[in-house]
Amino acid sequence: MTPPRRPAEAQRHTPDPTVAFLRAVLLLLAVLGAGTAYAIESIDQFPSAPLSIRTRDGTEWFSVWIADTSAREQQGLMYQRWLPVDRGMLFPQAEPRVMTMWMKNTLIPLDMLFIDAQGRIIYIRENTTPQSEALISTPAPVKAVLELAGGLSAKHGIHVGDRVLHPLFGSAPIGPVRN
Repeated sequence: MTPPRRPAEAQRHTPDPTVAFLRAVLLLLAVLGAGTAYAIESIDQFPSAPLSIRTRDGTEWFSVWIADTSAREQQGLMYQRWLPVDRGMLFPQAEPRVMTMWMKNTLIPLDMLFIDAQGRIIYIRENTTPQSEALISTPAPVKAVLELAGGLSAKHGIHVGDRVLHPLFGSAPIGPVRN
């Protein structure tokens, strides 16, 4: 008498060595890719420059970190627990374009100032919601976005139409340089 046969799905299957190798390579690539995708650079390593904003009531001065690479642009102010009131981050673009931002992994509220190629603020999104994945887009192409601590635009009287002074916009900041 012969023993009963197991159903096909219960039988042992020796994997094809090629398939096993490809799975191992894909797993390795996924692990390596995940490690680099989430590498956070110290914000102190970003280049920094002075910037001023000419408002109706006077001039406000800031020292801004520059998100000058794709990786720095993607990181932005993510994971920062606070932002000094005289600091910010500038996201320059090679050519004006419609920009879309979000607050994923950003722990503090920010004011986002969208600036055209002439240095004019064309849109302000105040007190963005920390960690929100809602998209914040510009109504027109911009040359840069400036992020400041949430509430600073209102506190300093910064409005649409005010002028940002920085070499990106063909002007030098007016006022003290802060590092």
